Amino acid sequence: MEARGFSAGLKAGMSIAIGYFPVALTFGLLAKTTGLSLIEATAMSIFVFAGAAQYISLSLITAGVAPILIVLNTFIVNIRHFLMTAALNEKMEPAPVWKKALYAFGITDESFAVLAIQREERVKTSFAAGVILISYGSWVVFTSLGHLIGANLPHFLQSAMSIALYAMFVGLLVPSMRGNRKVVSLALIAGMINSVFYFTGWLSTGWAILVSTLASAIIIELISSKGGNS
Repeated sequence: MEARGFSAGLKAGMSIAIGYFPVALTFGLLAKTTGLSLIEATAMSIFVFAGAAQYISLSLITAGVAPILIVLNTFIVNIRHFLMTAALNEKMEPAPVWKKALYAFGITDESFAVLAIQREERVKTSFAAGVILISYGSWVVFTSLGHLIGANLPHFLQSAMSIALYAMFVGLLVPSMRGNRKVVSLALIAGMINSVFYFTGWLSTGWAILVSTLASAIIIELISSKGGNS
C-alpha cells in the first residue's frame, strides 16, 4: 500500500517536475550571472526550495543587501506557507511530527495544489512523499544544470522560460475548477484583490498574496454561509 501510494505520488508530481525544468534552469542561469558558484546556487535550492524567494534573493544579493534583510524578505514572501501547511494538516492522514516536518518543508504552491485537489478524505503520507520528492529533486537538479549551462542560451529562449511557471499554475488550477463554482469564485476573487494590490503597490508580493487569499476565503465562506441559512 505504501509503495503504491509513493508511486502514485511520483506520477502526480511529474507535471510539477516538468514545469520546474525551465524555471529552475533559468534560476541556475541567473545565479551564475549574479556571481554565485555552482555549490552556492545548488545549496540555495536545497535549503530554501522556494522559487519566488530565490529569484528575489538574487536581485537583493546583486544590490548588496544585508543577509538578515534577505532572510526577512524570504520569510515575508513565503508566509503564505503557514496557511497552506495548516490546511494540509487537516487533509493528511495522521503521522508522527517528524514526518509532518519533512513534507511541510517540501510544500510549495504547486505541490500544495496537487495535494489539496486529491479527492480522498485523507491523503496518505507516502503519496505526499512521492509528490514532494520528485518536485524537490527536479528543482535541485535543474538548478545545477542551469548553472552548468551558463549564459550560453539565446536570449529569446531565456525570455520564453519566464512564462513556464504561469502555464504550470493554469494546468494545476483548471482541473480543480471544473464543475466547482466555489473554487472558480475563490480564484477569481483572489485574483481581483491581488490585482488591486499589484497595480496600486499597497502591499508587497508576499503580503498581497496572503491578504488576497485570506480575504477571498472569508468572502466565499460568508457568501456560502448566508446561502446555507437562506
